[in-house]
Amino acid sequence: RVANLYFLLTAILSLTPVCPFSPVSMIAPLAFVVGLSMIKEALEDWRRFMQDMKVNNRKVSVHKGDGEFEFRHWEDLCVGDVVKVEKDQFFPADLLLLSSSYEDGICYVETMNLDGETNLKLKRSLEVTLPLEEDETFKDFRGVIRCEDPNASLYTFIGNLDYERQVYALDPSQILLRDSKLRNTAFIYGVVIFTGHDSKVMQNSTESPSKRSRIEKKMDLIIYILFTVLVLISLISSIGFAVRIKLDLPRWWYLQPQNSNKLDDPTRPALSGIFHLITALILYGYLIPISLYVSIEVVKVAQAHFINQDIHMFDEETGNTAQARTSNLNEELGQVHTILSDKTGTLTCNQMDFLKCSIAGVSYGVRASEVERAAAKQMASGAADQDIPVQDVWESNEDEIQLVEGVTFSVGKTQKSSIKGFSFEDDRLMQGHWTNEPNSNMLLMFFRILAICHTAIPEVNEATGALTYEAESPDEGAFLVAAREFGFEFFKRTQASVFIKEKYTSSNGTTEREFKILNLLEFNSKRKRMTVIMRDEDNRIVLLCKGADTIIFDRLAKNGRLYEPDTTKHLNEYGEAGLRTLALSYRMLEESEYESWNAEFLKAKTSIGPDRELQLERVADLIEKELILVGATAVEDKLQTGVIMICWFLSCYVADPAITLVAVLTCYVSSHIVSGSSVH
Repeated sequence: RVANLYFLLTAILSLTPVCPFSPVSMIAPLAFVVGLSMIKEALEDWRRFMQDMKVNNRKVSVHKGDGEFEFRHWEDLCVGDVVKVEKDQFFPADLLLLSSSYEDGICYVETMNLDGETNLKLKRSLEVTLPLEEDETFKDFRGVIRCEDPNASLYTFIGNLDYERQVYALDPSQILLRDSKLRNTAFIYGVVIFTGHDSKVMQNSTESPSKRSRIEKKMDLIIYILFTVLVLISLISSIGFAVRIKLDLPRWWYLQPQNSNKLDDPTRPALSGIFHLITALILYGYLIPISLYVSIEVVKVAQAHFINQDIHMFDEETGNTAQARTSNLNEELGQVHTILSDKTGTLTCNQMDFLKCSIAGVSYGVRASEVERAAAKQMASGAADQDIPVQDVWESNEDEIQLVEGVTFSVGKTQKSSIKGFSFEDDRLMQGHWTNEPNSNMLLMFFRILAICHTAIPEVNEATGALTYEAESPDEGAFLVAAREFGFEFFKRTQASVFIKEKYTSSNGTTEREFKILNLLEFNSKRKRMTVIMRDEDNRIVLLCKGADTIIFDRLAKNGRLYEPDTTKHLNEYGEAGLRTLALSYRMLEESEYESWNAEFLKAKTSIGPDRELQLERVADLIEKELILVGATAVEDKLQTGVIMICWFLSCYVADPAITLVAVLTCYVSSHIVSGSSVH
């Protein structure tokens, strides 16, 4: 603080003969102000220290040898320790998942403290460590982990596990990060990889910056202005003093000028003026308001107390009140500086519904999307060219609107689907009628891709007995619900297999089929595709691939482009209807070709180095080619209430679509800020 520097300087000068006051009168206010700030900061630091101690003194069950576990503090964990973490507990360090209460070694993790995501992440252990499911099984457990050095990347991990004379590749799906929480899983066993400041969450932490509120910064500016005025006044006073000392002091015999000291020496008026400048700075120093800082410190402490006691910020679910860990920034609370938003999080609900699909060049699905229904209402009403109130158009309860002769769209309230994630409607595919279609083999492959090419886990709802799916994205969940409604129900997953109940593929009724998963090439933003290589019950090796249409089309074989023109046409139509699309394809593999490729894949997967991802991408490109196009999916991301009406209204008056989108975002965000709603 600028004021503290000033008062410190004046306190030092008060110890010199030029000071017109007692040193105590200058030092005491500074000691009081600084002491009060020190006490406040010390109290808040002590509270933070106690919170750190509370975390470090948490206990976790650690293997001490001979298959026995004991509780140990987090701060005492070492790399290589085997720990047991139970449901709803935080992970004490970065762990390699060995096994869990689920027989296939999966667990659910909440990473809210790491990335703010509330949806659960699925983690899966290596198949070779699945037998380590009880305390006694760790009696003779030995292994060696070779991995990358500690780093701040939360979403990557490169390493190998050397266990029972075999080397197994490790990836992020087996890593449990510190500060994430175990959910929906009774317990897990894991081995400590990184602890303390080597853990990824600590690698991402930075030293807390010195934060100062805008009021404090403005006070510093005021101090600068007042100090400038003080120096100006003192300078004028010292110049006048030097002039009077030189001209008048020799005539003032009663002051005994012959005995003057250097503070008022008429023979050296300049030096006397400098000394008087220092005296004036101290004498007029009360122009700097030290009491203002005391008042602000007291007010801030009181505000922090009121925040802690505020009933409106009480969380009934957890029973916790707000905690003001520091009072330095109280006045900054509630001040919006920047709003970052995009159209996905602002305009949609992130609720995916399977609406349409294109299979073997034929488009299926007769229901209209929200965008199509909006366009239908606009065209039917002619409100853009006629004097019709907007609200009247959108409150219309008509069930159908005819655009051209023979083409109608359902737009009324009967649109709402009773199955979450599935709004598809077409009798040609429902209730097993797809078996009567000309290209039933391609339809079968399409449904199997939906049911097999994913990373989701099925869960049984204990209340209803129905299956639900824990998927990494809402799109995958919608695909699995659609596959189930078409008669291909994914109901079980193990480390090596996926199990499907197929209703209409056999004359014997529902048939349970097992598809062995040989390899999984996961989706990411760079690859824009996902591939599963599986072995079916006829011992055939089949590659199933889904991804962005541009990526899939570039990898099609010459004989796999039969349906490309029709599929492209349908994809354009789905895009215009505001739907999210993916292309589906497959490829039959020879045993020798697969074995040769798999050896390359395992070699790349077990390599340790910065180019591991590049090697995996290169090997994936070797097999993800010569594909045969099956079709495409169209999923609707539901829009939030009122968005369509705003878009339609603006489109009546704004010709440029880009300007329309910007206007919609501005109106929508602004309306939520004004109304006090949360902006995602």
